[in-house]
Amino acid sequence: MGFAISDELLGTIVPIVVYWMYSGIYMCLGSFENYRLHPKKDEDEKNLVSKQTVVKGVLLQQILQAVIAILLFTVTGSDAEASAGQPSSLIVLARQFVTAMLVIDTWQYFLHRYFHHNKFLYRHIHSQHHRLVVPYAFGALYNHPLEGLLLDTVGGALSFLLSGMSPRTSIFFFSFATIKTVDDHCGLLLPGNLFHIFFRNNSAYHDVHHQLYGSKYNFSQPFFIMWDRILGTYMPYSLEKRAEGGFEARPTKEFKDD
Repeated sequence: MGFAISDELLGTIVPIVVYWMYSGIYMCLGSFENYRLHPKKDEDEKNLVSKQTVVKGVLLQQILQAVIAILLFTVTGSDAEASAGQPSSLIVLARQFVTAMLVIDTWQYFLHRYFHHNKFLYRHIHSQHHRLVVPYAFGALYNHPLEGLLLDTVGGALSFLLSGMSPRTSIFFFSFATIKTVDDHCGLLLPGNLFHIFFRNNSAYHDVHHQLYGSKYNFSQPFFIMWDRILGTYMPYSLEKRAEGGFEARPTKEFKDD
């Protein structure tokens, strides 16, 4: 008698497992000073929250996300079962992936930007994420629970529903989105990183946003930078080598002069 795990359960659990596995890889690579955007010691000296607290915060958010994901799959179960029996072509899957990427990018840009411009929301909610002045991989989902619900969970639900993807497809999409989010916070510029080759929105781009001078710029996450470009919140930067090794993302001259 075989034991089957539903696509809905896999779509809920696999991205969480992927988060910690991919973060673990970057933890092992964290001593590569020649590829870091900040010295390793800055993680403890400049950040305003302990790594133990970050782990607890991320686990809390993932539990909340899992509960809501199971509820979402339960509500949409009949449609999902119908679509699961129909084979999807690569063109359909690509369209669903791109649609989901655009939906989640659009949702997160405008909500993320509002969290910064509303002083109450920033002070009481979004500032929790910015306690990580020097981002690292497993801190990618360290947010206030309300922000995690609105920004990530609701954004993920909208991308799932509006793209029309099946629970099985969602396993791959949300695992991909999770890896991309972790990579954006990894604090490393490793040669040959495919995310840096195919996406302008990468660890250096997001690191600029985590610095004081960039807190009103580079809101886009996790895939494209189109909304920053269109709405004037794009901060160009250059990568400069640090004397002690590694790189530093510095704003270009016109922003230094502001």
